[in-house]
Amino acid sequence: MSASTNMRKQLLRLRRKAHIRKNLEGSQERPRLSVYRSLSHIYAQVIDDVTGKTLAAASTLSPELKDGKGKKKDLAKEVGKLVAKKCQEAKIETVVFDRNGFMYHGRVAAVAEGAREGGLKF
Repeated sequence: MSASTNMRKQLLRLRRKAHIRKNLEGSQERPRLSVYRSLSHIYAQVIDDVTGKTLAAASTLSPELKDGKGKKKDLAKEVGKLVAKKCQEAKIETVVFDRNGFMYHGRVAAVAEGAREGGLKF
């Protein structure tokens, strides 16, 4: 792929992200679960947009999952479970899911599925 194709894809994702974010906002009672997907890792964090603070975070680089081997989709599900566990510790039960402009498919959907299995409600 050429550099212009990559820039175009990134621009389109940022446009989708802006379209999604104008309708989503995390609050104290229902914070936002934001997911970012890179080529090799996946990151999830729970954010209170009112105060601008991250309440819980997990990724494939977390110490609990650092040595995790396997398929990326399985690791993404484990990230979802880990962020749900951290939310339980912080007494957070419901969240708003922010897919950050990525398609709700594959690893992004696996994070959501893992978070639901961990006890979070969307």
